[in-house]
Amino acid sequence: MTEVTAPPLDSRIQERLPTIHYQVAMPQPETHLFEVTLQIVDYPAATLDLKFPVWTPGSYLVREYAKNIQDFTAFANDQPLRWWKKSKNHWQVDKSNVSQLTIRYRVFANDLSVRTNHLDITHGYFNGAALFFRLPGWEQQPIRVTIVPPYPQWEVTTALPTDNQAVNTFYAADFDTLVDSPFEIGSHNLYQFEVLGKPHELAIWGQGNIQPQNVIPDIQKIIAVEAQMFDGLPYDRYVFFLHLFHQAYGGLEHKNSCSLIYQRFGFRNQDRYERFMQLVAHEFFHLWNVKRIRPKALEVFDYDQENYTQSLWFCEGTTSHYDLLIPLWAGIYDTKSYLNHLSKEISRFLTTPGRKVQPLSESSFDAWIKLYRPDANSSNSQISYYLKGAMVSLLLDLLIRAKHRNQRSLNDVMRQMWQQFGKAEIGFTPEQLEAVIASVADIDLGDFFQRYLHGTEELPFNDYLAPFGLQLVGDLEEEPLLGVKVSTENGREMIKFVEVGSPAQKAGIDPGDELLAINGIKVTANNLSDRLKDFQPKDIIQVTVFHQDLLRSVNVTLADPRATRYQVIPLHNPDAVQQENLAGWLGVHKHIA
Repeated sequence: MTEVTAPPLDSRIQERLPTIHYQVAMPQPETHLFEVTLQIVDYPAATLDLKFPVWTPGSYLVREYAKNIQDFTAFANDQPLRWWKKSKNHWQVDKSNVSQLTIRYRVFANDLSVRTNHLDITHGYFNGAALFFRLPGWEQQPIRVTIVPPYPQWEVTTALPTDNQAVNTFYAADFDTLVDSPFEIGSHNLYQFEVLGKPHELAIWGQGNIQPQNVIPDIQKIIAVEAQMFDGLPYDRYVFFLHLFHQAYGGLEHKNSCSLIYQRFGFRNQDRYERFMQLVAHEFFHLWNVKRIRPKALEVFDYDQENYTQSLWFCEGTTSHYDLLIPLWAGIYDTKSYLNHLSKEISRFLTTPGRKVQPLSESSFDAWIKLYRPDANSSNSQISYYLKGAMVSLLLDLLIRAKHRNQRSLNDVMRQMWQQFGKAEIGFTPEQLEAVIASVADIDLGDFFQRYLHGTEELPFNDYLAPFGLQLVGDLEEEPLLGVKVSTENGREMIKFVEVGSPAQKAGIDPGDELLAINGIKVTANNLSDRLKDFQPKDIIQVTVFHQDLLRSVNVTLADPRATRYQVIPLHNPDAVQQENLAGWLGVHKHIA
């Protein structure tokens, strides 16, 4: 681990500012309880305020982390202090005239995700927002954290610099930095490598079929491509945390690290491996886009409530646009693979009815109540800002490239946003973002943004693909449309989704119904498609379900088949300009055009 020495403690004590020191122990990891001790010296007020974050940056949902706190106590000089709660995440302590006090509490940690905490007999992992209190008004004070592993062989990995005053002690310049620096504690495998002369680490917890000797060179390629786009790396050291778990997928970005979780056996299959590299590209790209280039609403985090912005389509959607391109530009996969991945994303988008209901800017704004809380009607009423944001970013990229013959692109938008807002970490407004895009495009984009960002008009993919010699085609399903998605759960065929306006919805079939039969013959999730192929559009079939435990048979008039799979394919006989445009966009040697 590269060591960076923290400022000396004595100089800050002389200034009579509060000093904050956390100790995190886990003496019985099988209980899933982190034992946290907070020592505060020279807090100026008689009443100590402590607030626990309700969310963590990068994951836009109020997660109520305080629900995991138990056994809170406060004392000074071995004497208990009086304390009380003011709200769900707000504690107060009567410290009177004492200059030094200690807070102790335990945090239950048995949720393995990139945004929460997990502790068991194999490791401990935590995010700062889910483990540490904030002292309102003193967020800019430096914080020290000492880790006490339960076993001597457990090691500590974090992006925070080491504090040389004590073993396993680390230094955070302020509370935001502490929140932004996850910890992995255990017997994980740690691999060190360099890119552009800067140290990087890959910390892997869990078993699987990953081959670090193959993965690390590809990660280095991704880092190099993204660094070239932004003209360097804005950190001194970077850590990749990777948790291997059954059928898991996700990531959370940080300024100097990222947390990744992926299926443990997802590295041999080529398609799954490429998906993992897209995840790496996505989270690493965030160290610029959102961690430093971020909306005005996220310039200063409010950890007590939602932080609303219309610009998550750019923070996440544009990043998703690049996470498909960067592995291509890095030579990890070829143009054919890229177009295959792009086709899958477009298929997901065009088979989501909610794209016609919810504008992209509203999707960004309503992330807090919709994206992370899906229900049976979500696909009918909303669209992901990740997904549509990537689609709109694709169109913008193609528009700029076509107009300027690849001499300008969305890459120039990213670079200008970096220079104008990211380097100084000045938050941008939606209007400023749109102005930068328009200035790079050198065209009035007001109508574009009104239609596709603030409206719900269908995205005209082929209009934007044609200058690059490409077209989007849809493959019609063989069976007529019923409009349901069914899965087998505990031997029961459960209807999980009913498409708005579909024959099934018109007949009164609901999500949560148990599908039993078609025309009196048992049907399952596995054979539903084959059964429907025996019918034609406008045929009337009898569908039998259990609806709220009541047996019900309804007549359903089947509709015309729909396209559920779309492909981006070359046009026949593209002209020279189209071929040149395509090479300039997807050619490896042109990746920073």
